[in-house]
Amino acid sequence: MTTVELSGKVALITGASRGIGYGIAEALLARGDRVCITGRNEDALKEAVEALGADRVIGVAGKAHDEAHQAVAVERTLEAFGRVDHLVNNAGTNPVFGPIADLDLNVARKVFETNVVSALGFAQKTWHAWQKDNGGSIVNITSVAGLSASPFIGAYGISKAAMDNLTRQLAHEYAPRVRVNSIAPAVVKTKFAQALYEGREEEAAAAYPLGRLGVPADIGGAAAFLTSAQADWITGQTLVVDGGIFLKAGHN
Repeated sequence: MTTVELSGKVALITGASRGIGYGIAEALLARGDRVCITGRNEDALKEAVEALGADRVIGVAGKAHDEAHQAVAVERTLEAFGRVDHLVNNAGTNPVFGPIADLDLNVARKVFETNVVSALGFAQKTWHAWQKDNGGSIVNITSVAGLSASPFIGAYGISKAAMDNLTRQLAHEYAPRVRVNSIAPAVVKTKFAQALYEGREEEAAAAYPLGRLGVPADIGGAAAFLTSAQADWITGQTLVVDGGIFLKAGHN
């Protein structure tokens, strides 16, 4: 096993027991960070901590929109590692498929609570607990669904558009101490996005100029960059990581 020199930095990554969040955790651990990951399923979270390396990773189970969980996650990170330099808001939900004309408004509220309000809650808590006095960065995981109309996943797309705007608001308020950016992925091969490509991956991938769907490591690399010193003059931006899909007609 290769020994990684510690960077001295600490990241809190929400929704990271699998998929994109897990890929981001892998990328930040590879450069020497210590990491707290969160997720709803305690068993899945424990498995992820063990797989990532319990010597440098802790897990805090809970629902992203629960303010008590947000507070505990930040507190546990500080207790375990003494700081929280980077926040990655990855937790998200998309529980409905269909036109928004018929959308149950309670479902819309759930989508916004999980995707937008929770991100703000975590940003507030990390700010007051560490970043306000010590600096750092925030990365919000949004989606290309928030950049244009997104048939049948409209509530999700609207919430991700709001998250992009939240990114700019926070970037303005938290400057110069904290940089805040977002990453907007296209379809990434995760359990969350399975319904968009399962059984027809070759057909789905053919629509992308780069010839494949995304994988969690693609987003992990982008998050590692945006939370690094190489991105010290970047804030309030949305980095689209989409395999070139927006180059196609109708995606601009």
